[in-house]
Amino acid sequence: MDRLEDVALDRLPIFPLPGVVLFPEAVLPLHVFEPRYRELVAWALAGHRALAVPMLRPGYESDYDGRPPVFEVMGAGRIVAEERLPDGRWNLLVRGTDRVRLTHEWPPDERFRVIRAERLPTLDGDERGVETHARRLRAVVDRVGEATPRAREPLARLLTLLKTPAELADVVAAHLVADADARQRILEELDLAVRLKLVTDAVATLLLGLGGGGGPPTLH
Repeated sequence: MDRLEDVALDRLPIFPLPGVVLFPEAVLPLHVFEPRYRELVAWALAGHRALAVPMLRPGYESDYDGRPPVFEVMGAGRIVAEERLPDGRWNLLVRGTDRVRLTHEWPPDERFRVIRAERLPTLDGDERGVETHARRLRAVVDRVGEATPRAREPLARLLTLLKTPAELADVVAAHLVADADARQRILEELDLAVRLKLVTDAVATLLLGLGGGGGPPTLH
């Protein structure tokens, strides 16, 4: 995986959003229209092309234009495609590269917020548990595909591209776990076996909903 450079983590611009979680190896489309975040994009593109997307904590509405609290663990990544519109807005694709934790927020020298972040490791000491939960997750994703013909081919293609259990957990979570709190919990979990189980449980719940007459899954 293409990790962010340590120097990029020392001054990392953040784009806080409600209900949005960026996972490693997943691609997040962003439409940027606020003036301060247009400046963020220009600043990032002139440097390491790096930014982080923390999820805003509940109650952010009262201070949205300021510096409302965010979840300290967040996804960081790199802008891999950009389109600047004639009126100054941006369409971006950001590819997740790292789990990071906010360790310091720099004084507001810019209109947008800039932090120092530490990279978080994935702990995979329970190799047997990792293999077991990865196998179960692949099986339940297969069953979601069987239950939803329109999603069958995209899900099958997705599974063939995911080579490691860590990629499997994060990318499946990005595509099939809709609940924002569940996504944040998965992002914060560093133990890979536990992370895989969390994703498996969430996708199994989706599958139960399909069996109970729910609609087809949306690939996020």
